[in-house]
Order: sequence, then structure tokens, then C-alpha cells
Amino acid sequence: MQIQEGKLWLNRLEFPFRVRDSFKLYTGGRTNEENPMKVIVAIDSLKGSLSSLEAGKAVEDGIKKAIPTAEVMIKPVADGGEGTVTALTTGLQGSLEKVAVTGPLGQKVEAAYGILPDQTAVIEMAEAAGLPLVPVDKRNPLETTTYGVGELISHAMDRGCRKFIVGIGGSATNDGGVGMLQALGCHFYKKDGIEIGFGAKELKDLETIDTEALDKRLKECTFEIACDVTNPLCGTTGASAVFAPQKGADEAMLVKLDEALSHFADVSEKALGVDNRNMPGAGAAGGLGFAFASYLGGDLRPGVEIVLDAVLPEKELSEADIVVTGEGRFDGQTAMGKAPVGIAKRAKERGCMVLVFAGSIEPQGVRKVQDEMQLVDGAFPILPGVMTLEEAMQKTVAYENMSYTAEQVFRLIGNCYIK
Repeated sequence: MQIQEGKLWLNRLEFPFRVRDSFKLYTGGRTNEENPMKVIVAIDSLKGSLSSLEAGKAVEDGIKKAIPTAEVMIKPVADGGEGTVTALTTGLQGSLEKVAVTGPLGQKVEAAYGILPDQTAVIEMAEAAGLPLVPVDKRNPLETTTYGVGELISHAMDRGCRKFIVGIGGSATNDGGVGMLQALGCHFYKKDGIEIGFGAKELKDLETIDTEALDKRLKECTFEIACDVTNPLCGTTGASAVFAPQKGADEAMLVKLDEALSHFADVSEKALGVDNRNMPGAGAAGGLGFAFASYLGGDLRPGVEIVLDAVLPEKELSEADIVVTGEGRFDGQTAMGKAPVGIAKRAKERGCMVLVFAGSIEPQGVRKVQDEMQLVDGAFPILPGVMTLEEAMQKTVAYENMSYTAEQVFRLIGNCYIK
């Protein structure tokens, strides 16, 4: 479709406007049925209130009340962290698999992952090795393992999956991903030829690594790793120093953990001929980023980018007239690269109008994405009046407020026309 420069006339006020050749005339809430308005709704969750898909459905309801002939596509939004499996599996009509795997302390836990229609597996490592799976009084990153993550990958391969999206946030581990690799067939030996056990405490005794027994199916697989940190594996900004304290490590333990990961990197370099310890993101999830990059050819990228690649195909964006995005609070942090900005960038690259609906809006943040970044055409808070935060976050209230705001904005659009 061609993009045209035009002027939007609203009650005799004139506004510059860029439109597609299909986006011609919307009057009185009616669209040209031969060329209906096409809207993509991709709103991040309003945490504690509406999921991404619930927010999207609310906007769709509002749009349909204003412009019944509009074509609306709801896209799930996630950042690669908690909720990514549910958002992508539900939003893209995939299936959810549940499997018993080894938890971070060696106990059996039930973990879920998603399989999308194109046989892409969507995994959150926290399902198998997340911090909430370890009681507070038992948190010790010298002991915890990522073995269950490898079991999830193996299970997905059994189901025919060869493409993986893996979120690696929220870990309880600091084992460099060794547990995951053990589950996938890699052998890690001590000097006496005995295999090491679970946990970072075992890495100090590692002497040799045998990758020959790694599951041969892994050579057919691609791994996109949703990684939103840039920490290296070791050192003052590495996995142990920065993230291990929240997993239960004390000062003495931090030294042991860092030395263990450094030793693992040394032995890995001998075995693989590459040294990825300083790669941005290698220190994510206690070194799991290092294991994916070094042993499985994983591509570490910001989670938002990976998710948007999956849910916003270029063809669909190129055919859309308007893209609606948003989140619970749209502020200065949003402009730092959160999901709504990523969506807006892609939409603007294809000439779409971009609207933001949010629970609350910080004017400075809006001005940054509007005036400096030129990504958003209009931003609208959904609260219709004064209410407490508790009231505003009630699911039924938030849904109605989101739907009503969308309806009013699209009534305005529906009563405008292009000259």
C-alpha cells in the first residue's frame, strides 16, 4: 500500500496527516466496507489488573462500538520474562505442555511451556529453575541446578520442536548452565573421571568436558534467548557479584561462585576453542546465557524484540492503518525500550498511526516519544475520573475504562475524513 501525505480536517481544524491509500473515509462511525479500517492492538499487560490479551479485547470492544466494520487484530505482548509463555501460546493459538522436571534443588516440579502453531517452543527457564521454587530458608546458589531447563528442551524436541524462544529471567541458579547441558547429554568430568554433580559448588573440580554425547537433534535447533541484561559471566559486574545475593549468596559465597564460573569458562574454552565469558548477557541467569551462546549457538537478544518478531509479522503491519499499544503506566521508563516503544517503532517504520492507551500517563514520557522520537500520534489515560488505585486496578473497572477510552477515541477518528 502507498503512503500518502494529507490533511485531517476536524471541525474546521486542519492537521497534517499521513495515510494509506485504503484509509480513505470514516464518517459517523461507518467505514468504507470495501476498504475497512485495519487496526492492530498490541498492549502490554496492566500488571495486577488486565493481561495483555484482556486489555486487547477491551480495546477491540471499544473500537467495534465506534466503527463496527473495522478489522481488529489482537496481538499478545510480553518482554520475554514472566508471562511470555502464556501470552504467546494463548495469543497465537498454540498449545500448553506440562511436564515433570528436575527443580532447582533436585526435587520434581511441574513445569509448563508452549508450542506455537509453527512448532516453535516457548520456554521460561523459571518454570524449572526459578527463584520462587526455592524456599527462602533454602536459597543457596552453590546448590541449585538448571537441569530441569534441559529436560524441558528435550521434551520439546520429542514433540518435534526445533526452534526455541527461551526467557531466562528469574533464576535461582548460578551453575553456568551446566545442569541444562548435563540433561542434554554433555559430560563434565573431574580429574578422576567421575562426573560432577549438581550446582555451582561442583564446578571447582571440573577437569574436562565431553560434548560428543550432546543430543544430536540440537544441531537442527535454533535458540533465541530473551535476555535483557548485558552482564558478563565473571567479575564485578558478572553473574555472581550482581545477581547471586538475591538468590541467597553471602559475601564469602560470592567469591566462590565467581571463581567457579571463571574456572568453568577456562575449561569450556579448552573444549570448544571459543571464549564467550565477556559476551554481553553471558552472566544472565547465573551464566545460563553463557551456556546457550557457547554450547547451543543461542542468539541473546532483548526479549521484547524476540516476542515482537513472533507476534507482529511485517506483512500484517504493512497492511494496518492504526496500531494501538500501551501498558499500565506510560512514562519516562517506557521510552528506554519497553514493549510499547518497540511496537511503535515498528509501526511507524510502516507508516501506521500509533495510539497509546495506558492506566496512567506521565506527560514528560509522552513528549519524549512524541516530540523527540516521533513514534506516537496520541496518548490517552483510561481513567474517566477520580478513583483509588485499588478501584482502578479491579479487572472489571479497568476493562470498562479501557474499552470506553478506545470507543471515544475511535468515534473521533470515525467522524474525521481526509481531504
